[in-house]
Amino acid sequence: MIKKKIAMPGDSVAILNDAIRNISQPSRRIFLQRSLTLGGLSLLTGCSVSDNSSIEAALMKVSKLNDKAQALLFDPNRLAPTYPDSMITRPFPFNAFYGEDEVQEVDGNAWRLELSGLVMDKKPWSLAQLRNLPQTDQVTRHICVEGWSAIGKWGGVPFSHFLKRIGADLSAKYVGFKCADDYYTSIDMATALHPQTLMALTYDGEELPPKYGYPMKLRMPTKLGYKNPKHIQAMFVTNTYPGGYWEDQGYNWFGGS
Repeated sequence: MIKKKIAMPGDSVAILNDAIRNISQPSRRIFLQRSLTLGGLSLLTGCSVSDNSSIEAALMKVSKLNDKAQALLFDPNRLAPTYPDSMITRPFPFNAFYGEDEVQEVDGNAWRLELSGLVMDKKPWSLAQLRNLPQTDQVTRHICVEGWSAIGKWGGVPFSHFLKRIGADLSAKYVGFKCADDYYTSIDMATALHPQTLMALTYDGEELPPKYGYPMKLRMPTKLGYKNPKHIQAMFVTNTYPGGYWEDQGYNWFGGS
């Protein structure tokens, strides 16, 4: 096969390099470098490399374009790879927007999962009630936007089962989450219903440790790590775009892995 060279506008590479240098957060820089496409380059050619606001606006357009492309490519029936227990990463890395010594301590006995939005049954759920629902486990790879990955074993309630149990509107666009550590994020309904999306209550066969999200986290092997919220306190179903902690700072909202 003969490969054709793609001609780019003369200053595109220089503009892209200047744009990346103007992104201050190292992890976000890595993310945006991976996200930029030829379509993004054409957007960047119209911005002033000396104007940070112009660069940010162009990068946000690229991010939204990638969101749409990822959503179109997402197959709700395609499973992420699974692994044997022998391949589990030990110890599994801790990762958050704060240090491990600042991990949120949650009282599991008093904890209740609050429900709101397009849900028929809005009564709160206790940890004991969630443990009484059908459980499954998976050994899957966690992929971080910072460039590392690790394999872990998560157990809990299939999220699709829970959504059907509470009478969630499965035709709605988004499911949002609020967490005990002030983190928040949201996902698309197709991912929420994916067979591997899990309300994780255990890690490696034991009660979910605080550093991994006790009492409950959402585990999605089809999403990058920052889309997997820990210490979840509340969830809601909505057709209004909810954003997220990192997404509101410029990260891709779809966040597929």
